[in-house]
Amino acid sequence: MTTLSWFVLDQTGSPFSVGLVGFFGMVPFLFLGIFGGFLADKLDRKKLIVVTQFLNLVAAVIMSLLLLYGSVEYWYAYIAIIVPGLGWSLDMPSRRSLIMDMMGSRGITNGVALDSVGMHVSKMVGPAVAGAMIAFVGVDGSYVVLTSFMTVGCLLILKVSQSKNRIDVSTEIEDQKGLSQIYSNLVDGFKYVFTSQTISAVIVITIFMNLLLFPYMQMVTVVSKEVLNVGPLLMGILMASDGMGALIGSIGIASQDRMKYHGRIYLYGSLLSLGALFVFSSSSIYFISLVLLLFLGIGTSGFGTMQSTIVLLVSKPELRGRALGVVTIAIGAGPIGSLIIGAVSEWIGSSSALMINSVLGFILVAASGFLMPSIRGQILPATVSNQPTRSGSVTKV
Repeated sequence: MTTLSWFVLDQTGSPFSVGLVGFFGMVPFLFLGIFGGFLADKLDRKKLIVVTQFLNLVAAVIMSLLLLYGSVEYWYAYIAIIVPGLGWSLDMPSRRSLIMDMMGSRGITNGVALDSVGMHVSKMVGPAVAGAMIAFVGVDGSYVVLTSFMTVGCLLILKVSQSKNRIDVSTEIEDQKGLSQIYSNLVDGFKYVFTSQTISAVIVITIFMNLLLFPYMQMVTVVSKEVLNVGPLLMGILMASDGMGALIGSIGIASQDRMKYHGRIYLYGSLLSLGALFVFSSSSIYFISLVLLLFLGIGTSGFGTMQSTIVLLVSKPELRGRALGVVTIAIGAGPIGSLIIGAVSEWIGSSSALMINSVLGFILVAASGFLMPSIRGQILPATVSNQPTRSGSVTKV
């Protein structure tokens, strides 16, 4: 995404066009998130993850060839990013459900945190490498190098997936599953998640964070070039700093032996990241901006790790995938946020747009934590706990 964002900005000079990169990368979450959750409950999760990773690789290879032969327009970047978006929206519920299968409720926090460590390492290394490659070999060379890394990664995933599967999961959708039955399963997922105040809080905060915080990722490219006046190399390092912060936070969470107040880490991490974004939006000094994005990353590690952990802990086993699918739909607020911040940045500038987003996000997330207090309480596995409902009464799950 770093390479594509810089490519679009270089070709158009338009913050709105850069925002569209985030829009097309995340829009599949809005439409396919719940279906990905359904597949996570019904199919072999390992095979689904392998398929989605190879889908990402095919898109990267095609874009690399177009760049090398000079037959590319800036809007090709939107096609190149929407295909991986399809894969991400389908594999997220499967990947997190698979962690629950392997680790169980006692190890789920550490398992998700370790999964996040891997994601944040790539988020840290990827932008830094991309920025360096753009500086030294251009956008086309950068994309070819990154595609080569993806190829190696996909081959490793394929090798691991061929090992003996020790997890007893369904390998095919049950016979006679008509469209009406599939629709019924998806509706059941929606109904279920809103019987729990805790899961409802996760979904509401996820919507606000993806609408108002995470669109900053595309705008960092614009801020780097137009506010901080740095080139692609320093831009890549800047974008990698929040990945470093998220890595530090995830390692800290993974090192915890027993944790009870998952929701507090989720809520306060969200508020920390929004506060850091507010200060970042007013900074014109590169080093200060670098440190602020580091703290933003630490906050997002609490948000990202606990988002899935909480849902997996409190959901019924047979509905975990669909519950995560609803969360994936909430993540689909991201493309709407990317459109909005891109349009507002054209009008008042990227820094002012980020400041408005951070203030609105902080107020709305803080209000959500106050109005839905169960997110701040002790969270225990669904199999051994009673789950508070929206009204505050207790329901057996």
